[in-house]
Amino acid sequence: MNLPPLARVRQNIAQPRVEDAPGTVRRLILESKLRDRVPAGGTVAVGVGSRGIKNIAAMARATVDALKEMGYRPFIVAAMGSHGGATPEGQAELLAGYDVTPEAMGVPVKTDMDTVVLGTNPVGLPIYFDRNAHGADGIVLLNRVKPHSDFRATHESGILKMLTIGLGKRDGATQVHKLGLRGLKEVLPAVGRFLVANTKFALGLAILENARDETAEIVPLDPDNLFEVEPGLVEKARDLMGRIPFDQIDLLVVGELGKNYSGAGMDPNVIGRLMVETQHDFDRPVVTRLVVLDVSEESHGNIVGVGFADLTTERLVSQLDEEAFRINVLTSCCLERARIPITLATDREVIEKGLETCWRIDPAEARIVVIPNTLETDELWISRPLEAEVRANPALSLETDFLPMPIDADGRLDQVGLFPHSVQGRRASRGSHA
Repeated sequence: MNLPPLARVRQNIAQPRVEDAPGTVRRLILESKLRDRVPAGGTVAVGVGSRGIKNIAAMARATVDALKEMGYRPFIVAAMGSHGGATPEGQAELLAGYDVTPEAMGVPVKTDMDTVVLGTNPVGLPIYFDRNAHGADGIVLLNRVKPHSDFRATHESGILKMLTIGLGKRDGATQVHKLGLRGLKEVLPAVGRFLVANTKFALGLAILENARDETAEIVPLDPDNLFEVEPGLVEKARDLMGRIPFDQIDLLVVGELGKNYSGAGMDPNVIGRLMVETQHDFDRPVVTRLVVLDVSEESHGNIVGVGFADLTTERLVSQLDEEAFRINVLTSCCLERARIPITLATDREVIEKGLETCWRIDPAEARIVVIPNTLETDELWISRPLEAEVRANPALSLETDFLPMPIDADGRLDQVGLFPHSVQGRRASRGSHA
């Protein structure tokens, strides 16, 4: 098959940006009410999760240093529920992938999975909480606030979710997810209110990111304002997040899925496919055929979200860590997204079969979009049938002519060449200088 040529498109949307994220973190901590909530010289558990948050290592180190400056004794605690195979070693490996290590942070990094039972949730199940965090004199959480990949509610992904599910470890995550959407929409905020009142939670730093995967804003949340402020931040994050600027797509090619891009591997808010039992997909975009080519190194073999795709590569599936994948999927209680799609040997075969089955007689007529992942949509590549929409949209600019799809002799798409500024591009650049 002669694959249709592609042209690069940029989304020209004004994006807020924090120029000095570590400096902002330090200032917010020093200006906070921590001294009113944590005794002088006390220990402080700093919760860091498994999401691929821009500047997370620098912000975590700034948090630790600011707490030391205030006379506290901080340590890092993994706040990521069942991720990393629900093992101390797996969670330590995930954090190390973001350079959150004892050496880089200058403090201990505790990834034990031990929990304590603090109470009972509204449906009669135990409320679990990380033993290390519970034993500290104060708790500070660093987390990105963004629309959740599974549901719509007052509180979605953010500080409250990290407090309840992240620090609940595998036990707490299982209890909240056990009831599916009811657990996420009703039990999660109820457990959160209990934990705010019955733990040493003292401060949350809510991180918002823009459509370019940059730090857009950092907002301090404390026990007095968490429930009032965080819902507004979710809506602000919804407005900021990157999206695909087309309502209908015949073939969507996603370079990589990964937990560093979305808890769901691929963000349903971007691809339009929700795939949660009993729930409808989103109104846009409507994608006839979705293919995914690889899984990020940062996912450590957790290919959750592969079920969103209609076709994928043997390369992606061969990287599966069955234990990490199984634990994460079964804990989430969302099984549809875990189904392995039709698997083919090369990127070329996957793209060709995607074109053959996308309900277009002539591949040249197919509306094709290529993105590196669902987090970075600032740059994308399109086929010629989308050109008129791009030229009619002042927020979009066509940056190249229509060029041959860059697939090498082994049938692999050159993702780094297409997206040099993406996670894939930055990863390759680091490797070339190693």
